[in-house]
Amino acid sequence: MEKETARIEAFSDGVFAIAITLLILEIKIPSAGSGDLSRQLLRQWPSYVAFVISFAFIGIMWINHHRLFTHIKRSNNVLLFLNLLLLLGVTAVPFPTAVLAQHFGQSGQRAAAILYHGTYLAIAVFFNILWGYASRHLLGKDVDASAAGKISAQYAFGPLLYLVCIALAWVNVAVSLLLNIALAVFFALPPHRAVRAASR
Repeated sequence: MEKETARIEAFSDGVFAIAITLLILEIKIPSAGSGDLSRQLLRQWPSYVAFVISFAFIGIMWINHHRLFTHIKRSNNVLLFLNLLLLLGVTAVPFPTAVLAQHFGQSGQRAAAILYHGTYLAIAVFFNILWGYASRHLLGKDVDASAAGKISAQYAFGPLLYLVCIALAWVNVAVSLLLNIALAVFFALPPHRAVRAASR
């Protein structure tokens, strides 16, 4: 028997795949005759860094989405809309990534970093709303309540710490991006390990 959420998961996987693929389109091929090719390629290093980081971030979001839907056994209209809200944030990631790559090290880097962190803040909020609703209404009877609680505890850190990233961007853009990377590592951890690490 097909799982009730199978179509939601299949559609979501497609959106994640498209969003992660679009990131590479922001890395431009230098025009022929525009100067030394190796130098032109090296000048695009912010685009390479932004691509790798955002590729990893979207991949980690996909992993977390998969983790959630191993616990979510049923679907309804509210879940469909909340999942679409989350996917809205995921599909937006290539834009702030491109803006950050274009303006890093320039006068507009602070605004670019705030836009970048703000996107992940919105996604963290959407993850919390989706999981909060699903954990109250749509989990299977066989779901481990302790495991579900650890997911909730791990996700609770997201919005607050992404706000810290935004605040840090006013002081030091590079440090704010390092914190953003650290958060990605935190959310890549299985929930029980992440909660244990946070409690330390």
